[in-house]
Amino acid sequence: MSAEIETRLKELGIVIPEAVAPVANYVPYVITGSTLYISGQLPMESGKVAVTGHVGKNVDVAAAARAAELCAINILAQAKAALGGDLGRIRRLVKINGFVASVPEFTEQHLVINGASNLLANVLGEAGKHARAAVGMASLPFNAAVEIDAILEIA
Repeated sequence: MSAEIETRLKELGIVIPEAVAPVANYVPYVITGSTLYISGQLPMESGKVAVTGHVGKNVDVAAAARAAELCAINILAQAKAALGGDLGRIRRLVKINGFVASVPEFTEQHLVINGASNLLANVLGEAGKHARAAVGMASLPFNAAVEIDAILEIA
């Protein structure tokens, strides 16, 4: 499956970056048994938060969905680091939790998190179909527009 994932990444034009180090007192991932928990990932690109602000105020749905895609790419980066570079060890993406910094009137968090869901399903295939939550938040660290964490079953 690792070769399939690498092929899909190339076809989609996605380059998995180096995993981002934590900036506080936590670890980027934990493996217990056959479960990999990945801490919340921000829309990091080129070493900085790429999409900041609040959806419904100064960030539109398309930009926020792109932020969710970047979060998903960073989830894959953390998974790759946790699994010794072998994304083929992913048996199933079990669940993602998507957090969207948004104004109180904004109710389309699900459309924002579709950016991550679509990317992960496209990259991981059948193993990328997952349960999820998509919730609005008053604010997120570093003024990020989106943050997403993940739970995966691994071999």
